[in-house]
Amino acid sequence: MTAAEEAAAQAELQENVIATAQRLVKAEKDPAKITPAFIAEKVRLAAEMFAGDSPHAVDQSKAVVALIQRFSHRIGKSTTLKDNTNHFDWLSAARKRDWHYWRRYRDFLEAKLSDKVVEELNEATDEILGLLEDPQRSDDWDRRGLVVGHVQSGKTSNYSGLICKAADAGYKIIIVLAGMHNNLRSQTQMRLEESFLGYETTVDRDPGMPIGVAEFGEDLKTNSATTRAENGDFNKSIAKHFHGISPEERPWLFVVKKQKTVLTELLNWIRTRVADSTDSVDGRKLVTKLPLLVIDDEADHASVDTGEQMFNDDGTPDEEHQPKTINSLIRQVLHAFTRKAYVGYTATPFANIFIHHKGSTTKEGPDLFPRAFIINLAAPSNYVGPARMFGKMTKEGRVGALPLSRNITDHYDPEADSGWMPPKHKKTHVPTYNGHETIPPSLREAICAFVLACAVRDLRGQGDQHSSMLVHVTRLNDVQAHVRDQVEGTVRRMRQKITRGIDADVLLNQFRELWEQDFLPIRDQVAELSPPEERPPAMPSWDDVLGALPDVLDDIEVRSINGTAKDALDYATPGAALKVIAVGGDKLARGLTLEGLCVSYFVRTTKMYDTLMQMGRWFGYRPGYLDLCRLYTSPDLVRWFAHIADASEELREEFDFMADAKLTPEQYGLKVMSHEVLTVTSPLKMRNAQTLSLSYSGTRPQTILFHRDAEIQKQNLAATDALIASLGDKWLDDPKYDRDGDQDSWPGARLWKDVDASNVLTFLGAYATHPNASSAKAALLSEYIVKMIATGQLGKWSVALLGGGMGEGQPHTFPGGKPSKNYSIRKTEDPNEEERVDPKLFAIGVLTDPKDEGIDLDDVAWREALTLTRAASKREPANPPTFPSGKGIRAARGKLGGDVDRGLLLLYPLTPYLYKGKTRDRLIVPGWEKPIIAFAIAFPASDKAISVEYEVNYLYWLQEYGPSE
Repeated sequence: MTAAEEAAAQAELQENVIATAQRLVKAEKDPAKITPAFIAEKVRLAAEMFAGDSPHAVDQSKAVVALIQRFSHRIGKSTTLKDNTNHFDWLSAARKRDWHYWRRYRDFLEAKLSDKVVEELNEATDEILGLLEDPQRSDDWDRRGLVVGHVQSGKTSNYSGLICKAADAGYKIIIVLAGMHNNLRSQTQMRLEESFLGYETTVDRDPGMPIGVAEFGEDLKTNSATTRAENGDFNKSIAKHFHGISPEERPWLFVVKKQKTVLTELLNWIRTRVADSTDSVDGRKLVTKLPLLVIDDEADHASVDTGEQMFNDDGTPDEEHQPKTINSLIRQVLHAFTRKAYVGYTATPFANIFIHHKGSTTKEGPDLFPRAFIINLAAPSNYVGPARMFGKMTKEGRVGALPLSRNITDHYDPEADSGWMPPKHKKTHVPTYNGHETIPPSLREAICAFVLACAVRDLRGQGDQHSSMLVHVTRLNDVQAHVRDQVEGTVRRMRQKITRGIDADVLLNQFRELWEQDFLPIRDQVAELSPPEERPPAMPSWDDVLGALPDVLDDIEVRSINGTAKDALDYATPGAALKVIAVGGDKLARGLTLEGLCVSYFVRTTKMYDTLMQMGRWFGYRPGYLDLCRLYTSPDLVRWFAHIADASEELREEFDFMADAKLTPEQYGLKVMSHEVLTVTSPLKMRNAQTLSLSYSGTRPQTILFHRDAEIQKQNLAATDALIASLGDKWLDDPKYDRDGDQDSWPGARLWKDVDASNVLTFLGAYATHPNASSAKAALLSEYIVKMIATGQLGKWSVALLGGGMGEGQPHTFPGGKPSKNYSIRKTEDPNEEERVDPKLFAIGVLTDPKDEGIDLDDVAWREALTLTRAASKREPANPPTFPSGKGIRAARGKLGGDVDRGLLLLYPLTPYLYKGKTRDRLIVPGWEKPIIAFAIAFPASDKAISVEYEVNYLYWLQEYGPSE
């Protein structure tokens, strides 16, 4: 046997033992008995069963770890917004009785995943299929939906399951729109061969070797019009061979690129060879006998008619990937069938880019807006997403973030506007650092981190799995080639020094320093932030790592990834575990999974949106090596990504509330479009719409951006004094409530109730908000309140002045109160070096504490808010939320009405000083020692909300987010 065959045989044995042990563990119906010791015992039994058949040894401890992880994962429920106009419920147990495709795929998955995960996938795909139409329904129907998953979290297994069930139910033509490049199309084709077809496709389109689901059931003789080859996409010559499809046949699968030529050929073939009727009104060719299912992978990419011109590297227009053209062709394909379903899959919370109504045209039919349903998939418990990576934003700053990101600043000198990789560069740019064609120290360190990560994975028994590093610093292929050469040169020199032991001391000291100062302490920190079953294994000794370095450096390959199918195919070769440093540009951006991604090195390329999507690949599953992962990137990207992560969590929460209230996709679409953080991620929207509309219903705008100007701070303090003086002397001191025994109190605060809206409007007229603030704009807030008053809403308010805090400032006496010099501290986003501070403005992370929104709510209203929060929560039923979220409180205000249904203005006096830990540092605003006044407004959720329009400051937008090319 060759070494590769040996490795493949060893891997197969290991898989068989794990699958058998999993079945033995599953036989135990009492979950309390499934302990690590119980699992270890079943692994021992399974290993004995296979011992006679194979000369290879089984790594039992590795099998035990894999099974403990499988049995402790859960996915959680998905939530759905739907519109069932003209839809019939059809999916019953009887319909599912003789399903073959799904049974095969389920058994295939159960050999690899925990039962719980497979069961949750079964439920999620049943729900999606049920929302599509019954393929046996003979009149015309059209269902369009969107499935929102988390980036890199098993979207493909979800739509593979859906395809299997759709084929079982009677869908005859299944078209999967897979990416814009050959590598992604081939990767998707291979995944579907494994999960649905059960055989490898060959060049002449005859079934080849059985794979994947083939060993779990009979050959179902499914047809595939496309193959895994580089040129296996649908094209003219294939169209000539296929004369048509008869309804009796097994289903046909098409895995095609979103490309003008391919989709045009497919559309022509459908019209000329498959259509069996013509439309009586406009004479277009129609398919009436074959129900169609279109799965659009990465539905927010290229399927959306953004009206944006795409360009090739050399600046010529890219005719093949015009979003307008692609969107039109996809709609025409759907429009050629009388019975059709379209399901878009997207992992980005920015599906708002996807949501704009273009309306219907006679040639193309309706737009791709997901009118029928939007499903939010829950991520499995072991998924490392943005919230886990960047932590949650609280008033103390971010908490709970994984300590895995490292700042890069040596790639570019903003003063000189030059450096190794300036954000804007031409394709003739040659990257140089200190005058030499070589990589900057930060990239060198990132490569060292990758080498150490590979060594540790080998020593932890993960040497049979792929490990990769991603370098994304430019969109241009020519510049990418220079970067690849420089990275390859660096790895080559490391390899020579370590394997020959010549001049190796300096390099070995660098490795050792990184090991002792970074890898060892970070492993312990990650262990503390992880649940027990996901704690990383112990670290090997330095001597063991040292011994592993020559082999690791020998194995590492450096590659450019630029969109060919070969990029994807190499991972599919069995037995060979790759260690790859992938240098990629745009082609890497979408969907192509880099297996075992350990280290990413990113600097911002020109398009903010695409760079963020790229960073999105950093999320996913990292079983047993999360502590070895590193993200090297510039501080502005981390800050941005964290903002986006917060915004997408907020939208998910919004979604869950709307689903609980049984609202439709249309209503959610309007909500997404007015979310201030996401509007700025879409250059397109900014270009087409210099005005954005915003409804404040159920939101909590807060001031987080401030003028660094003592005069304006003085004006805002005066506005606050004037407001408090106008409220009179009927206030409540130190509000507190019982809250079912877990008391809420606000020492030092004052609360006024039944305040007339005119007082709040006067305050907003006198307070200067920052013009760049996204939602807390005084003029806009006033306009919204005035419009709502005209409809009989928001006439009465509660106003609270929050007191106390750990920070200091000059004493100030608010009217009617006592003098105070203690104010709240909020962490600013200012850099540590004073010379790098922005002289005009400063920002804080979060102003409010969610509980502050309940300062005027009695226990009855508070309980209602808690009930609403729990109903929309995604947490385990055994561990429900114990206090209401801000969203729950705002929903309760609207629902309960009466005295509770009012606006709440929260006033926060903040310390004028920066604090480092507990020690006072410099003044935030030079010359201003009194409190800085910040405010937040909690608006009740209203069914009769009004929107206000506002102008986007386009120049500021360009400065901040770069041109949209």
